[in-house]
Amino acid sequence: MRQQDRLGLILENLNTQSSVGVPELADRLGVSQASIRRDLQLLQEQQLLTRTHGGAVASGVLYELPMRYRGGRHQQAKRAIAKVAVERLGSDVGSVGLNGGSTTTEVARALVNRSSLRVVTNALNIASDLAVRSNIDLVVCGGSARAESYELVGPLAELTLANINIDVAIIGVDGVSVTAGLTTHHEVEAQTNRALLKSAERVIVVADSSKLGRRGFARISDLSAVTELITDDGADPADIEALRRSGLQVYQAVT
Repeated sequence: MRQQDRLGLILENLNTQSSVGVPELADRLGVSQASIRRDLQLLQEQQLLTRTHGGAVASGVLYELPMRYRGGRHQQAKRAIAKVAVERLGSDVGSVGLNGGSTTTEVARALVNRSSLRVVTNALNIASDLAVRSNIDLVVCGGSARAESYELVGPLAELTLANINIDVAIIGVDGVSVTAGLTTHHEVEAQTNRALLKSAERVIVVADSSKLGRRGFARISDLSAVTELITDDGADPADIEALRRSGLQVYQAVT
């Protein structure tokens, strides 16, 4: 397992348990206790946790896992979701909008073989990946950068999105529920995502099964703004049924 993936899993455990122990982490992740201690020291230097004797505790409340540590979480499911999302686009789509996130990053990677495609994004990591692709016409929104998500957000990004028309927006979110709709952790990010939704004729939400039934702090939109949702086959059938009863088309990628 890559160190980056280990760090993400350590933070994910802290997010749910508030404390972790070195021996338990070493057993769970299949590495030495010395490696875990080095990981914890690195995360403490980044002020993401506080070391204790034999482990670590969360520094405050970890509401949002930094983007750089999300790659190893549900990776197979995210790749399968991305594959289905690109297949669902069809051949006549000329422009696609992508916000930031680990699942939309996989969508961007799945788009690289498409020709004559314009991609609009506010995600710096996605822009970096696609900028070298001569078959992709890349449009990047301006805005203020969020270190947690690598997204450009705020009035400049929203001004760009308000003045363009996109065939399909593919949106990653932190929570999808019948009652709360689409949600994320940060209110400014939610507002920029809302602008991306409004610029698109069709909206596809990509969210792995861990996001279903959850609600984040900031609301992006009601489910009525969404054309379809693509998730994975690990989703709770009750969550899928509730979303379908609300009128949403739901597709499940096989992992």
